[in-house]
Amino acid sequence: MDGTAIRAIAGHEVTINIRNKWILMFSAVFGGLSLAVCYFGMVTIGTVGVQSFTRTTASLLNLVLYLVPLAALVLATLSFSGEKGATELLFSQPVGRGDILLGKLLGLFLCLAGATCVGFGIAGAFIAVRAGGEGSTRYAIFVGLALLLSLVFLSLGSMIAILIENKARALGVALVAWFFFVVFYDLLAIGMTFLFKERTANLFVFLSLFGNPVDLVRVASLMNLGGATLFGGAGAALLKFFGGTALSNFLLIAALAVWTGGPLWVSARRLRRLDI
Repeated sequence: MDGTAIRAIAGHEVTINIRNKWILMFSAVFGGLSLAVCYFGMVTIGTVGVQSFTRTTASLLNLVLYLVPLAALVLATLSFSGEKGATELLFSQPVGRGDILLGKLLGLFLCLAGATCVGFGIAGAFIAVRAGGEGSTRYAIFVGLALLLSLVFLSLGSMIAILIENKARALGVALVAWFFFVVFYDLLAIGMTFLFKERTANLFVFLSLFGNPVDLVRVASLMNLGGATLFGGAGAALLKFFGGTALSNFLLIAALAVWTGGPLWVSARRLRRLDI
């Protein structure tokens, strides 16, 4: 592994994508929606005004779980299935293909992390000025979880693009993957529980948590807010089995690391075999 090459490729990727319309659009939309959520998040109960950091974090959870995976998948898919000439030129350099993969992924992560932090930062500054700093630590932890989620889906997006190669097909598969993890997976898991007896169904719900990185971040975020049981059986079972939030959070972060490393390993193996 060549650290210098990885940093150089990451810097090049940042330079290319910093003006990418997808990055700029995501940053603007996420920042605007974050501001709207922190101000209008309690409008359903007849209250309008700036919420605290804790309430804003809870209100932003679903927004993050929908937008961050979509942005990461699209960005990674478009980057790794880019112009053929530019790809051939990059892979013709005396650099290992694994280093190219890591460098591009790091550059994409830095771009998406910057856009995400801009959105959270605008809302955070507004909250700090108008409502004080109580709950800011939980807000910061939530930002970190959002960044982990973006890294997982960047890894998945890169794997999809490398395995499929054709840009249009890869983008279509990426959108199907987003729909599956964000919308369909939980419906499927709940539907499957009706096929089992109660004890087996509870175990299945618990294990299904680790089959979806979106659910892992959801449960970790709710634990951060002190409400893991709001997720349902999986969150409650996780706390009960491991006896507290510390070990449970460690297991959730470890699972997210596996979700990041697994697709990277598949991508690296595929790249080594490709004739570019």
